[in-house]
Amino acid sequence: MNILVTGAAGFIGFHLSKRLLAHNYSVIGVDNLNGYYDVRLKKERLKILESNEKFQFYKVDLVNQEALNQIFKNHSIPIVINLAAQAGVRYSLTHPQSYVHSNLVGFVNILEACRHYQVEHLLYASSSSVYGANTKIPFSTQDSVDHPVSIYAATKKANELMGHTYSHLFNIPTTGLRFFTVYGPWGRPDMAYYSFTKDIIEGKTIKVYNNGDMSRDFTFIDDIVEGIVKLLDHPPKPDTKRNPCPSSSHAPYKIYNIGNNSPVRLMDFINILENLIGKKAKLEFAPMQPGDVKETYADITDLQNDAGFTPETSLEIGLGHFVEWYKNFHD
Repeated sequence: MNILVTGAAGFIGFHLSKRLLAHNYSVIGVDNLNGYYDVRLKKERLKILESNEKFQFYKVDLVNQEALNQIFKNHSIPIVINLAAQAGVRYSLTHPQSYVHSNLVGFVNILEACRHYQVEHLLYASSSSVYGANTKIPFSTQDSVDHPVSIYAATKKANELMGHTYSHLFNIPTTGLRFFTVYGPWGRPDMAYYSFTKDIIEGKTIKVYNNGDMSRDFTFIDDIVEGIVKLLDHPPKPDTKRNPCPSSSHAPYKIYNIGNNSPVRLMDFINILENLIGKKAKLEFAPMQPGDVKETYADITDLQNDAGFTPETSLEIGLGHFVEWYKNFHD
């Protein structure tokens, strides 16, 4: 079976494509290789994927609807996994147009392709950022997500709304995946765990926001990939209840949290990194940044019930894998 993975040279897309190839799927990878972070890292990931004959790559920006449609014309594609997006909360405060370009226009083009080329299941990346100013913990897919606090979060909320509309109008099964602080080998250099590791090793000062009074539901990349794979053959069906919950619908539409279900305080996270690296961090405390939230914590009840999956990788083990990779890759 062919599976189209957009953002295939990105962090999650790379790991997911590797896993799908290992399961003997044929993967059609799409990525525009943009310069949001070091393109060399993306090309190194791509080199690994292209060593497998079942992987075919297209350097295409999703905004290019004609080029995207040509891929669908050339291949039979029953499943699409859309991971391509402009990432980053803080970057969205200064570059909002990048998010409109990639996360809105690009996503509409994916939805249109799914509509016209008989795609059987679209899975797409949303984000824990959609919970925004919510104070109810843990974050549940039953909760309202009407108060995003960054442009990035707003575009991800918009993706869910757009996905629902296409499910309703054209009966396309769509599954939205709210990822919670994904980390691991081959990760994104703009993420805190990556930059903290680099700066601790190099003896540089790390900036700790909200004076360290924050916590995150850190989720190891292998658990994210496992969650996606478990949901591949679970295309959503219409919820026949009179008043479906916010995560489902009378249309074939479903939203899942994929998180570790175990938030870790930022200072504890830094202590784990220090122990793994064998070096103390130099800390500079700073106030909360615009667009940030104090805490994330995933309620994964739906994921457990529907896919029978619970992420279980501890932060100590996951960060251990990352630090080992980092030292080897940057040796």
